[in-house]
Amino acid sequence: MTAQQAAEKWNISDRRVRVLCKDGKIPGAFKEGKAYKIPANAMKPADGRERKNDKKST
Repeated sequence: MTAQQAAEKWNISDRRVRVLCKDGKIPGAFKEGKAYKIPANAMKPADGRERKNDKKST
């Protein structure tokens, strides 16, 4: 599937899917020309980003 199709399936932006592919977070994904190809059975990777402003109200 394409990055756009994965984005719709996983409910994230296609830009985020492309970043995950570039960073090697999606097993089996590869770049074909200018587009990434992702296996249809690929699972959405866990979000490893950290929050900078995690303020808790007291």
